[in-house]
Amino acid sequence: MTDSQESVIAEHQDGNTSGPRRIVQVGDTRYTLLGTAHVSAESAADVRAMIRSGDYDAVAIELCDSRRQSLANPDAMGEQDLFQIFRQGKAGLVAASLALGAFQQRLAEQSGIEPGAEMRAALEESRRSRLPLVLIDRDVGVTLKRIYHNVPWWQRFGLFSGLLGSVLSRQEVSAADIERLKEGDVLESTFSEFAAESKNLYVPLIAERDRYMVLRLAEECPPDRYRNVLVVVGAGHMKGMAEQLEAEIPASPVAEREQLEVTPPPSKLWKALPWLITALVLTGFAIGFSRNTDLGWQLVIEWFLINGVLSGAATLAALAHPVTVVATFFAAPLTSLNPTIGAGFVAAGVELYMRKPKVRDFSTLRHDVTELKGWWRNRVSRTLLVFILATLGSAAGTWIAGFRIVGALFG
Repeated sequence: MTDSQESVIAEHQDGNTSGPRRIVQVGDTRYTLLGTAHVSAESAADVRAMIRSGDYDAVAIELCDSRRQSLANPDAMGEQDLFQIFRQGKAGLVAASLALGAFQQRLAEQSGIEPGAEMRAALEESRRSRLPLVLIDRDVGVTLKRIYHNVPWWQRFGLFSGLLGSVLSRQEVSAADIERLKEGDVLESTFSEFAAESKNLYVPLIAERDRYMVLRLAEECPPDRYRNVLVVVGAGHMKGMAEQLEAEIPASPVAEREQLEVTPPPSKLWKALPWLITALVLTGFAIGFSRNTDLGWQLVIEWFLINGVLSGAATLAALAHPVTVVATFFAAPLTSLNPTIGAGFVAAGVELYMRKPKVRDFSTLRHDVTELKGWWRNRVSRTLLVFILATLGSAAGTWIAGFRIVGALFG
């Protein structure tokens, strides 16, 4: 720490607020970190009281722009262009976001407290008081992607299936879950069971976000720009952020902040794998026909049937339109040999054409996904299921049929 960044840290609670506070003095700027509970009415009251006190000339909050928009318009998720979502490969991310939103809604119904009330209070009070407002958290989509890339591939399926399973469960949210929410947010509490034992998960979920929020403060609220900055964050972020503020606020934070927003590209091997599989399957067909015409046709027919049946059955499990099921049955064996288009994309496109979501599907989406059967009842979420299950069915068909080819030729 340089002499110009001489700082003092204090942690306390006073009679006017129920939540913990941590104060860091850097130069002439005083950063007051207010630790909030995302399912606490008291935290919202704390935020309102502190902003109304007139002691602060800027407010920074643990939100990204997409989460701010969700607070302002809870139905914004359902207003997105579904076809663009599928084309851009964001169906899984949107489904995970809906599942997290379902967990929030279920928690609100059981506890009587709307998660994010303290952030909404900060938005409203800063606007009313005409104070500069800074969004300092990293985009939730970037965080999910960095979690995905940071976790070894063999753990990813279990991690995200556990995520979806926990948020779709109709069991009552336990007191322990609610307490964890008081220390972080929905994303953190959902992964808390894994994060405690996994550095690969802890880093992008907690440590990186602590650093990211400090870097955003350095950009928008650097020392000496404001006299007193109120920083509203989950209580679980207070310690890490305060330690980094105490150590040093970088003078040029943009480059480091942008590095924390980068999502690593797929490995060259992973990108080449679909083309390699296509080449191997076509080579298998060629070898089969070179040995015996009947063998060649047997391999082709098995490929089409295995791919078609598994993909079609997957869309049927999603209660897709009968035309979608038939189209997927015929498309999957071909798309499995064309890495530029997937069976899920075809299935979702046909489903959208046959059952275009209605206005009420978008308006009720947030509530429908709070229960398992609602994912099938709502046309928006059901189309997401059609995409995801058709993709999984086609992937399973490709591997099973591929091993059948190898067995027939070399077994």
